[in-house]
Amino acid sequence: MMSSSVASQQPPRRRRRLPPTAQPQSPTVTTIHALGDDLLLDIFLRLPSLPSLVRAALACRSFLAAVRSSPAFRRRFRALHPPPLVGFFFETVGRDLPSFSPVRRRSDPDLAAAVRGADVFLTRLPYHEDAYPGWDIKDCHGGCLLLLNRETAQIAAYNPLTRALHLLPTPPNEISKGRRGKFERLNFFLLLSEENPGSFRVITLCHDKSRVRAVVYSSGAREWRILPWSEAAPAQPSGKKRWLLSGTRANGNLYWAHRKEDYMLVLDTTALQFSFIDLPVFLKGQGPIYAIGETKDGKLCMVFIMEFMLFISFWRVDTDGVERWIIDDGFSLEEEILQATEGTRNDDDKLILLVYSVMDGIVYLSPFLCRGNPNLPCWFLSFCLETRKLEKLFHRTSDNNLFPYIMAWPPSLVGTDVSP
Repeated sequence: MMSSSVASQQPPRRRRRLPPTAQPQSPTVTTIHALGDDLLLDIFLRLPSLPSLVRAALACRSFLAAVRSSPAFRRRFRALHPPPLVGFFFETVGRDLPSFSPVRRRSDPDLAAAVRGADVFLTRLPYHEDAYPGWDIKDCHGGCLLLLNRETAQIAAYNPLTRALHLLPTPPNEISKGRRGKFERLNFFLLLSEENPGSFRVITLCHDKSRVRAVVYSSGAREWRILPWSEAAPAQPSGKKRWLLSGTRANGNLYWAHRKEDYMLVLDTTALQFSFIDLPVFLKGQGPIYAIGETKDGKLCMVFIMEFMLFISFWRVDTDGVERWIIDDGFSLEEEILQATEGTRNDDDKLILLVYSVMDGIVYLSPFLCRGNPNLPCWFLSFCLETRKLEKLFHRTSDNNLFPYIMAWPPSLVGTDVSP
């Protein structure tokens, strides 16, 4: 048995210490501002439309900087989300300004907000009390209108969404033989620069009995330049000065069909060189029933209508190695058109379809009653070349020319400078 003295010399037993109670850690808060640009832009790709992207990008400076600094993202977004149709501008008889009809899509509130914020009444255009008939639309492209005041011979480029207004100097009298009123007969085309927002050109065509030439305005030089005459067009057997129909644009070029012959004059807007291509014989002189345009992926195409059949034709190399218009497919629209005109036509009315334009793979058209009441409203329609779907856009009285107004990529979302 151990003595008490020995026991007292034993070292005291150490008590086992419990680990300290862990203090609760505050959770790490991760917000969208902490995301990298790549992940943020991947999220933005899933937005439903361009107006939604504009709204998101303008929420803060970092979002805007991410969108502006990535051309690759902008290309991907355009491929996934075509520029939306905002509405139509109409040239209205007896008014000094065009009218506007919006396309109402309840599924896209951001597009509706863009329409509400746009200056569709064109209030920034100069007003002249004694100028009648006032402003006419000569072109509508890239979200901008090109307008001509027939009385004052003034030309304006205006973006109703951004309210950017450019007033151009009067074109040289030489292109209209010194008569101011002749400007209204000329086609003017607005060409915008994607690389340099705010920079643009305006091109018009002059021709005499057998020759053609281009007249170009540059926003950088702020002056008109008359190019030399071109002999690209074949000689005109009739010898008449007005041997070309109104022009149109497609795939980066400008096109004018001959009034009576089966060919089209083509102007390359980059090289400013003229050439010509054949037109199907059965379409010569039949301007209202066909339109030149481009598909969603930029291919040159033609849409024409025979009775209630809509045909799609592409300019491509045939089996013999020669480029020509080749019919790709045809679709019957009779049932849809008869439903769209129900209640506005009589049994003896002659009903035809007019093609207004083909833009980004969308055909814009409308039925027309040849012997009916011209004051009756009608449906304006769109036909998608990719989905083959006919859609009713709106119902209203037909005026003169109409111009689809499509929202372009805003200049505020291009570049790297995000300073206010």
